Amino acid sequence: MLKHADVWRALDRLAKEYNMSASGLARRAGLDPTTFNKSKRVTRDGKLRWPSTESVAKVLAATGASLNEYVSYVGESGGAGVYRNIPLIGFAQAGSQGYFDDAGYPVGASWDEIPFPGFADPYAYAVEITGDSMEPVFRDGDIVIVSPEASIRRGDRVVVRTTNGEVMAKILQRESAKKIELLSINVAHEDRSLAVEEVDWMARIIWASQ
Repeated sequence: MLKHADVWRALDRLAKEYNMSASGLARRAGLDPTTFNKSKRVTRDGKLRWPSTESVAKVLAATGASLNEYVSYVGESGGAGVYRNIPLIGFAQAGSQGYFDDAGYPVGASWDEIPFPGFADPYAYAVEITGDSMEPVFRDGDIVIVSPEASIRRGDRVVVRTTNGEVMAKILQRESAKKIELLSINVAHEDRSLAVEEVDWMARIIWASQ
């Protein structure tokens, strides 16, 4: 869940990256210089005040920063803002042998790569969606970032690979000691109920390009 402090931290780090104070960043974006002042982030009665999407958009336009760059500054990591290459695979390839180890971590030298803001999970990788089975949430050509180390909870969007090499993107409905129940993202496709022993691995989708 994105927190109030995360959003403001990202703006502060973006300002620092471009050698400006928070007020200087606001001024450059054509906003009132006090817009991003720390005193403006909480009202007098203690209500949290968030930066508007319009003000963030103006900041990105004024600095030339991309949305991906802004997102990279969110979080506690001191390495925010740093891009690294992460493995990229096509959805169909993900079912082939040689791309993942037994735990679902990317292996081998056959992966393509794309630059992406650094995540805490060093094993994060990207999957390019093909077809319409995941519409309207994910469309053909979308890129989803998958984190093998992220904890998975009910309602999360996940990529699942079965022991027979079938790969699917679904919503985790329920997981028990014996079964994993998955909801289809596209209502035109069936939901799935898999025995735990049928599942090779399951990993959470943490970001999507759309």
